[in-house]
Order: sequence, then structure tokens, then C-alpha cells
Amino acid sequence: MNRARLKHILIRHEGLKLKPYRDKVGKLTIGVGRNLDDRGITEDEALYLLENDIRIVEEELDRVLPWWRELDDVRQEVVVNMAFNLGVPKLLKFKNFLRALKEGNYGQASEEMLNSLWAEQVGRRAKELALAMKNGDYPFDVPEEEDKLLEYLNKKVWREVNEGW
Repeated sequence: MNRARLKHILIRHEGLKLKPYRDKVGKLTIGVGRNLDDRGITEDEALYLLENDIRIVEEELDRVLPWWRELDDVRQEVVVNMAFNLGVPKLLKFKNFLRALKEGNYGQASEEMLNSLWAEQVGRRAKELALAMKNGDYPFDVPEEEDKLLEYLNKKVWREVNEGW
């Protein structure tokens, strides 16, 4: 089978849509006829998308806040996490947070994170990230045994969600 030719023919017949749409029978579809309602995506595909999304956020941050790369690893991760959740344009509205962060006043940056509508909306996530911002490390640690258990449970839940309860 000529896989390259087959791909071209499938794209010709199915189309190539980069945003989700409803097909003729109402199924949520994306890409080249990927039926998200019935098939969804695989864990590998989800992690591939995540990697791409993180890269895109980093590139956006590089353009608008080039100094963010000077932060330590944990604080860079907090900024990316917030930008991932909010979008970079909304993150840029956190002027007091960004000013404190750029000045290295991590305690103030942490307080600014918590004094926001975003913190009310995301709850625990904001508290964890604010503590990480303040202290330079995460307020939680997952021992290796728990990590293995979480991995097993995540895979089990992933299967149940994608294959039905």
C-alpha cells in the first residue's frame, strides 16, 4: 500500500480541518475526519498536543516577556502554567504580579496571584502555584510509589473515559 498516496486521497475526500467542527451526522470532528465523539484521541496524542501547547506558550512568553527565562526553573514553570491556563494576553493583565516577579519580589508576586479572580476560579491550582512562586519549590511531593499508583490510576481512568464506563 502506498501510504503517502492514501493520505493525499483521504485528505481530498475528508478535508483537513484544524479546528473542531460538526460533520454531516453531527459528530464532533477534527483533522482528517477524526471523530472525537466516538474515537477521541489517544494518550500519546494528548501528550503530543500538550508538548506543542507548552512550546507555543514559551514562544509567546519569549516575545512579550523576554526576562521570564532568567527566573529559576520552578518560577518559569509557574509562569508557563498560568499562561497555559489563562492565555498569554490575560496573563499580561496581571501587571502587579509581573512587576513583582520581574523585580524578584516573589512574596509579593505570590500575593498578587492569590488576590485575583483567577485564584477564585481555579482554587487549589492557584494556591499551589502561589506557594511555588513564593518558596521556589512545589508545596507537594509525590514519592515514587505514589507516582506509580497515580500513573496506573490515570491510565485506568483514561481507558474508562475513552472506552466507556
